[in-house]
Amino acid sequence: MKIALDAMGGDYAPKNTIEGAVLALKEFPLIEELVLVGNTSAIETELKRAGYEDARINIVHATEVVDMDESAARAIRQKKDASISRAIDLVKNGRVQAMVSAGHTGAAVAASVLKLRTLKGVERPAVACILPTERKAFVLIDAGANPNSEADNLLQFAIMGSVYARYVLDRVNPSIGLLSIGEEDTTGNEITKEASKLLKRTALNFQGNIEGSDLFENPPDVVVCDGFTGNVLLKTAEAAALAIFASLKRQLFKSRLRKLGALLVKDAFITIRNRLNPDAYGGSQLLGVNGTCIIAHGSSSPVAIKNAIRAAAHAIQYELNPHIIEEIQKYELRAPLRG
Repeated sequence: MKIALDAMGGDYAPKNTIEGAVLALKEFPLIEELVLVGNTSAIETELKRAGYEDARINIVHATEVVDMDESAARAIRQKKDASISRAIDLVKNGRVQAMVSAGHTGAAVAASVLKLRTLKGVERPAVACILPTERKAFVLIDAGANPNSEADNLLQFAIMGSVYARYVLDRVNPSIGLLSIGEEDTTGNEITKEASKLLKRTALNFQGNIEGSDLFENPPDVVVCDGFTGNVLLKTAEAAALAIFASLKRQLFKSRLRKLGALLVKDAFITIRNRLNPDAYGGSQLLGVNGTCIIAHGSSSPVAIKNAIRAAAHAIQYELNPHIIEEIQKYELRAPLRG
């Protein structure tokens, strides 16, 4: 398989992206080619610093970078040679089967829609993110592609999320919850109320509304929301987990007695930390576009970049797009869901 990496995307690029690329190539022999897109000189410097050479590495030079504070649409129009755009061009032209970027999420979405186009029947793409919990992982969709969404968009997100959970998490008849401020059908804004009505009229395994307080105790397989809410939830959950572990670590090492106690629970502590570590999943897939795009956090560590590349490799194997098109068309062919 052949994958492109936006080497200049991310808060710590190209250092972390190149280190992550090296880790991925060492760990995943199925990768035939990893195309590093960005400033050739900067990429070669980081490869030299890492002391790594591999015939599977190729570099595609790009002279521009989309900064995190730029308007996504304007940047994609004006910066024709941005690394994120060039990486998506490689997917469009068939040079690679997937691309990975820890750069500007909005730019990744805008460039994907502009260059790859949405799948037949899909109105808007959505970011599907796997969130771990103590009991099981679940799919959060949309995790940032669409700050504003209508009810029919949320329905399509649920359809795509269900396909993703079925093939990626191996869930049979995935359960779906609509994120709201209460479990009752009468709670939420007009969009979530309408989305709930639409979901109830499908054959999807819709379980109704779910509150934020229930997400990490007994979540459904798929949690549906607009991209603004999903992105806030994602970043808050990850930051809260890191803060809790940091606080525990400080408290456990405040005295000798506590340090002795820490040794007794060390294995359990490490197990929980690893299970809830967002770096383990690395990246989120942009569903609904005619290509495979993995979006990673801007603050991604080398390990997170490695796992985002792994996610791209897995996405190539799953071939989700034909299944998404099939499921979307099922509901287009039925009687109108509105009304």
